[in-house]
Amino acid sequence: MEYEDKAGRPSRPPSPKQNVRKNLDFEPLSTTALILEDRPANLPAKPAEEAQKHRQQYEEMVVQAKKRELKEAQRRKKQLEERCKVEESIGNAVLTWNNEILPNWETMWCSKKVRDLWWQGIPPSVRGKVWSLAIGNELNITHELFDICLARAKERWRSLSTGGSEVENEDAGFSAADREASLELIKLDISRTFPNLCIFQQVQGMSFIAAVLILNLDTADAFIAFSNLLNKPCQMAFFRVDHGLMLTYFAAFEVFFEENLPKLFAHFKKNNLTADIYLIDWIFTLYSKSLPLDLACRIWDVFCRDGEEFLFRTALGILKLFEDILTRMDFIHSAQFLTRLPEDLPADDVFAAISTVQMQSRNKKWAQVLSALQKDSREMEKGSPSLRH
Repeated sequence: MEYEDKAGRPSRPPSPKQNVRKNLDFEPLSTTALILEDRPANLPAKPAEEAQKHRQQYEEMVVQAKKRELKEAQRRKKQLEERCKVEESIGNAVLTWNNEILPNWETMWCSKKVRDLWWQGIPPSVRGKVWSLAIGNELNITHELFDICLARAKERWRSLSTGGSEVENEDAGFSAADREASLELIKLDISRTFPNLCIFQQVQGMSFIAAVLILNLDTADAFIAFSNLLNKPCQMAFFRVDHGLMLTYFAAFEVFFEENLPKLFAHFKKNNLTADIYLIDWIFTLYSKSLPLDLACRIWDVFCRDGEEFLFRTALGILKLFEDILTRMDFIHSAQFLTRLPEDLPADDVFAAISTVQMQSRNKKWAQVLSALQKDSREMEKGSPSLRH
């Protein structure tokens, strides 16, 4: 305003707010001012006791604020130190895998050092290579065969979309509406697969397994690993819906369930909560739907090392982790909890629980128990079940 007066320009009249502020003897700037400043001249002065009390309250507020700031700073420092430690550990592990283990895979993969590293989690940058080697390629699928299959799949997709003559010849029993419904189901399946990632375009069927592989391997190697995974006995039994063999797997699981968690086992029996209610989804998707993606990948790491046994050991580890909660739940709440696990499961807690699970019953390991149950099942079909004792 002074500048405008000096420049000869007319100054604007003050706003009503400015007039109000000019009429005030003081303007409080903060809570601190309200506590520490003297009262306006037109009001009685603060008594000395009240002023002292307000000062003490203010000093206490400052002390508490400083404590909170210090605690927060310490928390951030600890987080940073832990992050740096994890990053350093991952960096060292990458060097070990790349320079020592992968070049000497055949001789080193089953050594104690490598098994220990495996348990800690394979670094993401080498995970795909390790998975490919561990899963193997018993089907002898080459990249050239993948290209052929891919070309056929694309042609098939185009034919389904347009309803071409080839499709009509091959699927004479299906209407155009059926084919359209199939395409819509495939698209729906894709949209449900890790929806937050929004990167999958052509993952058909068994989408969670395929998606995890695509995240960690290139397309051709993911296809090879996917095909060989589904050729494993456990996955074949579940995806072919071989009811007899699936029941055998459930029975084997319950042998170790009762051995490791007798109290929870009895509680589930009492409530008629059978293993298929929660195991089917876990096994079908190899935990990639039920657990956070990072944790699911760590489960896959050890699954690639130990095979199907680890899938059931993981299930027992999850039950162990939540044993106290589950023993207080009825059938409905237990089933709901196990089919929708918490989304923030800490990997260290899960693996600590898994490590306590013993996969041995009456001196028999998983493979022996499963084999004995399969033999019993075959003999039962013949009408002469044997005793397992």
